[in-house]
Amino acid sequence: MDTTDLERRLVALTRDLVVIPSAATYPDDLERCVAMVRNHIEYLGHFEVCEYRSEGVPSLLALPPGNTRPDVLLCAHLDVIAHERQAYRTIVQDGRIYGPGSGDMKGQLAVLMELFRAFHASSGNPSLGLCVTADEETGGDHGVRYLFEQTGLRCGVCIVPDGGGCDTLVVEEKGLLHLALGCHGRAAHAARPWLGDNALERMVDATVALRQRFELLAEAEDHWHPTCTVTIVGTPNLASNRVPATAQATVDIRFPAPCTVDEIMTLVRQTLPPEIQITLQLVAEPTRMSPDPAFADAAKAVTGRTYTHSREHGGSDARFICARDIPVIMTRPQVGNLHAADEWIDIASMLEFYHICETYLKARLD
Repeated sequence: MDTTDLERRLVALTRDLVVIPSAATYPDDLERCVAMVRNHIEYLGHFEVCEYRSEGVPSLLALPPGNTRPDVLLCAHLDVIAHERQAYRTIVQDGRIYGPGSGDMKGQLAVLMELFRAFHASSGNPSLGLCVTADEETGGDHGVRYLFEQTGLRCGVCIVPDGGGCDTLVVEEKGLLHLALGCHGRAAHAARPWLGDNALERMVDATVALRQRFELLAEAEDHWHPTCTVTIVGTPNLASNRVPATAQATVDIRFPAPCTVDEIMTLVRQTLPPEIQITLQLVAEPTRMSPDPAFADAAKAVTGRTYTHSREHGGSDARFICARDIPVIMTRPQVGNLHAADEWIDIASMLEFYHICETYLKARLD
């Protein structure tokens, strides 16, 4: 396939994926997006395609016949951050594809789908698999984690283009904690606040104290230290003249190794007053990756540039794969405005990423 045809296919496929609002809030569209991926690849007939469900969340595996341990596994998620339905549109402008999820990570998914299709169309039976999940943005427990724990899925190396950049390979990700906080007080008329116990004020004070405690840990100029972000604070109270009896909050905590979940939770419990209830919503230890050096060699052969190693403040499904001592290659095309309605991915870097992966796969699978 020449470069013009490849570009046309990648742009069209990415845009077709972007206009499907495949967020957790639109489960029917998650199913529709999985069906689109399946329809795009399964006509080749040179491999087995299986769909799985965990707590209703769909995922798809395409593997060589009878082979649950391919040498290389291409892994991507098709779920995106939720927006209003009218936001799921796409334009091509200034060499970029704009639209929700284009860079995280439907553009990369399009590249992996085309690579998978091309290798299985031109080779007899390459040891190459494709894994597509639908819950990375909500934790990954029912996607990659489920597949590696419950189906026997393994691989020699996994390509997860969900971090890094055009010239960087990710070697470390922060751990993360999503905590739901709750507080109970006593309702009263707002004209007589001394008769009540304002749960919302207690919650605000508690989250401020927690954030300030984490600010004391800020040492590195590149922010490679624990952080705490308050993302939601609220109360079911709907009356402007009533002291609220209950309040809730959500905090997002990120932390690098050598910090552990237990250490961070100890700090949280020591900081929050005892009346604040804590519920763990998402838990992940820091992740260290071991990318195949041959991928950097392939990148230099294609681009003439040398890859450097980087660290990611966010998390990804790679943590479930690294936990099995499987090397993960994490890099991606140039992307921007992630999780915004005007998210974008650069088309030229998509083509470059395709050719880097193609060069690496040819050498490894041969």
